[in-house]
Amino acid sequence: MKKNLFISLFLLFGLTYNLSAQTLPTAERTLKAMILVNNHFMEKYADCTQPSNVGGVKRPSNIWTRSVYYEGLMALYNIHHDKHYYDYAVQWGDFHKWGFNKGSMTRNADNQCAAQTYCDIYSIYKDTVKIHETMTCANMLANSPKVDDWTWIDAIQMAMPFLAKVGTITGNKKYYDKMWEMYSWTRNTLGRGLFNKEEGLWWRDKDFVPPYKEPNGENCYWSRGNGWVYAALVRVMDNTPKTEQHRKDYEADFISMSKALKTCQRKDGFWNCSLHDSTHFGGKETSGTSLFVYGMAWGIRKGLLSRKEYLPVVAKAWNAILKDAIHPNGVIGYIQGTGKEPKDSQPVTYDKIPDFEDFGTGCLLLAGSEVYKL
Repeated sequence: MKKNLFISLFLLFGLTYNLSAQTLPTAERTLKAMILVNNHFMEKYADCTQPSNVGGVKRPSNIWTRSVYYEGLMALYNIHHDKHYYDYAVQWGDFHKWGFNKGSMTRNADNQCAAQTYCDIYSIYKDTVKIHETMTCANMLANSPKVDDWTWIDAIQMAMPFLAKVGTITGNKKYYDKMWEMYSWTRNTLGRGLFNKEEGLWWRDKDFVPPYKEPNGENCYWSRGNGWVYAALVRVMDNTPKTEQHRKDYEADFISMSKALKTCQRKDGFWNCSLHDSTHFGGKETSGTSLFVYGMAWGIRKGLLSRKEYLPVVAKAWNAILKDAIHPNGVIGYIQGTGKEPKDSQPVTYDKIPDFEDFGTGCLLLAGSEVYKL
């Protein structure tokens, strides 16, 4: 009798475990979803030279929102060599003369974001014209004593990886040194340091450092803002030699963030806009979730994160995105529009189109590219 009871409990536990544990979809399923999403975007914005027109304001198509999309497009091209993707990116770069909004001497990280794609294209087709303006900007930063440009954490993703890429292209450590100086100022000095080492997460800017609190009394950690830093660390480490002086510092921050993010995941696989207050505009949010998937999948693949511990987190999140966020026509739901905190661009719903569609598409393509490689 006891033996039969033990067998029944064992089978029941096994069935419950199998129902709750999730596995990654096939690489083909992931790629199919990425192509669907990207085809929708490229068809809707077929002329990549046209400015965005949001709220009656026209902005050039090389601002940060579109530049993040091209980061994702190049990640897709890296796993699926469709010439249309490459041509679309080159046409965009050619139109902007491989330069930046506000010129190559801009110190605004948002304006510098396009350089990441310029470097990626240069790496495929070694044409120095494509990185001339990028080098001008990188040298302006590296040769200046100023380090306090990145006053908001989104800036870390917009600008830091391009300095790492220039370091890879040139082999000159001054670019690695400069990006560390700028990163560490934001991390350790601004607002007494925007990285909370105890909790492994970042305040979006100095306005959100305590005594600022969420309605439930917790610290305010904005999902996508932390996603930008998490993705930036991936993109920097991908372009930083393991022997580089501060490589271990980046790895330590990445691992610390991974542990913190793992504990914040919702039961349905997504992350909330507010990582520590699920009641403050709580609900599914795809852009931050995508950036966390991107980082964790990369960390697993590179051996920095335990596959056993983090693969279920990635699988749960990516399956949730495929099931709940992607429309049959390739539109992405649950994207929080532009802003800087949980309350911005609300409500975030399945059917609401955000003010800018491009950066959310880029985030999803980045995530899919790393899931595909797993």
